[in-house]
Amino acid sequence: MSLSPELRAHALAAKGFMPPDEGDALYDAAVAAGAALPGLPFLEVGSYCGRSTVWLGGAARKCGTVVFAVDHHRGSEENQAGWEHHDPTLVDPRIGKMDTLPFFRATIHDAGLEDVVFAVVGLSPLVATHLHTPLAFLFIDGGHGEGPARLDYERWTPLVAIGGTLAIHDVFPDPADGGRPPYEQIFRPAVESGRFRLVGAAGSLRVLLRVD
Repeated sequence: MSLSPELRAHALAAKGFMPPDEGDALYDAAVAAGAALPGLPFLEVGSYCGRSTVWLGGAARKCGTVVFAVDHHRGSEENQAGWEHHDPTLVDPRIGKMDTLPFFRATIHDAGLEDVVFAVVGLSPLVATHLHTPLAFLFIDGGHGEGPARLDYERWTPLVAIGGTLAIHDVFPDPADGGRPPYEQIFRPAVESGRFRLVGAAGSLRVLLRVD
């Protein structure tokens, strides 16, 4: 299985932090989840400018389902001015705040995925409070602070259907490799809960199967 060359080119052209090998692994995991639980949607927490969303959108189209892409589009903590991953070209000069939504919409439009990718603009924990549909595939790549990561785990992972898949980005077991919250607040609680079992990894991407 692989994303079409055209869609892969669109993904790689978008701003973002998803390496190609991890994007390909994300696509494969989503396609497998869609095949295992046909008809159930995918959901992404933290879409930024749509780079990873293109891989998920391609997988959703192949499986005949859709992706809900949840993001407030004001940038995570590490995207703000003065931080390592800040990109000043993503700041709306009118208000002086990050605004990645126009870039996300352009990415999804140019990739021809507007019929399968639906942007949900809002704070992740609040959206999760009001969205209750079971999911075949959940990809968490939202805020990397301890609080946001913990809330994403607590609010979203119960929606993964048994037999469905949870994918987590930026999981670094070794503190020397990167930030800890996705590992400590999402990955470890998921595995230790007994509800999820690790079934795959690529770079900092971890793929877990919901078993209980």
